[in-house]
Amino acid sequence: MFGGGFGGFPGFGGGFGGEMPGARGGQKSDSTRYYKILGVERGASEAELKKAHRKLALKLHPDKGGDPDKFKEINEAYDTLKDPEKRQIYDQYGEDAIKEGMGSGGGGGGVSDLFDILSGGGGRRRQTRERRGDDVVHRLKVSLEEMYSGSTRKLSLARNIKCETCSGSGTKSGRRYTCEVCSGSGVQVMMRPLGPGMMQQIQQPCSACRATGTSVPSHDLCSKCSGKGLVAEKKVFEVHIEQGHKHNSKVVLRGEAGCSEPNVQPGDVVFVLEQKQHPHFKRIANDLIYEKNITLKEALTGVSAQILHLDKRTLVTSSLPGQVIKPGSWQCINDEGMPAHGRPFEKGNLYINFQVKFPDTLSPEIVSGLKSLLPGPSANGAMDVDDEHEEVHMREVSNIEEELRARRQYSKSHGEAYDSSDDEEGGGGRGQRLQCAQQ
Repeated sequence: MFGGGFGGFPGFGGGFGGEMPGARGGQKSDSTRYYKILGVERGASEAELKKAHRKLALKLHPDKGGDPDKFKEINEAYDTLKDPEKRQIYDQYGEDAIKEGMGSGGGGGGVSDLFDILSGGGGRRRQTRERRGDDVVHRLKVSLEEMYSGSTRKLSLARNIKCETCSGSGTKSGRRYTCEVCSGSGVQVMMRPLGPGMMQQIQQPCSACRATGTSVPSHDLCSKCSGKGLVAEKKVFEVHIEQGHKHNSKVVLRGEAGCSEPNVQPGDVVFVLEQKQHPHFKRIANDLIYEKNITLKEALTGVSAQILHLDKRTLVTSSLPGQVIKPGSWQCINDEGMPAHGRPFEKGNLYINFQVKFPDTLSPEIVSGLKSLLPGPSANGAMDVDDEHEEVHMREVSNIEEELRARRQYSKSHGEAYDSSDDEEGGGGRGQRLQCAQQ
């Protein structure tokens, strides 16, 4: 009716020209080259593929002098093999099937259609998903150093797995028993009287089988799992923290959450990374901010700053001759910030915020020397003043907000109207009219 055939499946000649993509003349194209490119075995796990790709990407990246064509090849191989559907098609029909299938758009004949046909899905009809258990989510505190350089953490988690002795049946014989009370539904239906001639139907978990739907007689109970079909175990997981991972990034271990029921597929273990506060660096996206304290002497005469970076390198930077570092000023070192996730050779910037520490007091000799060296009024400190003047003194204000709050309370307690324009919430701004308090 449809004409032609499809790799031995009659009736599928129209969408693919009578033959499997990549199987010209019935010949299967190469299905080993991608494995050779990554240097892994054909049965390599997802973790092994990821590790091999990461190692080659670091070595062959064009920014590090690598071959762009080879870098493109390893990405192409990894993109195919990391996807279970694409990998199945590649293993069975080769590289050409993947490339031709990927090129198909909405007109049909793409990889998704091909996988549906091979798996008995009937063209675009989706496969029925199996029941899955809930995912298990853990928050994992990670240091900024680990997010900068990458790290592997080993964690032990408890979970339930299907009993190997009884294959999850919970019985020695392998037979599955249906609960006679709930007829295998796990739910009991009961009637409750509400009043004369009125009844209410309620549902509740079956008390006989504890909502499992099965009730195993004692003589056939599996000795290992006691009829539950599940046994507890502790497993050590490796959590790979990649360079550039951010706060709240997720590391997912597929199908490692254990089973909630013997006939339910296990969920995923999801680790949510929680970045710990660093004592010296602050992260904003892929940029880093470092606060550097320097002395007044360094600010005026030149500074040579040493910064211990997150990967234990010591960065040394110096101010230009004659440059004065002002308090609160900023300097930037390009490409010394955090690596971009997935592109570890691309980095943000490192910004240095200089905080100048002033001395509390100076000796008269130093004061005299500074007056003669630094620009400003004459060395003797003489100033032009009016004949009629009044000499006043200053006092130190350690916390201006506390000072103004106390002044406001003082005014209120003495029945004085405090000028709202001088209030810290007022529109005038306290910094515009601050005056030194007279002693």
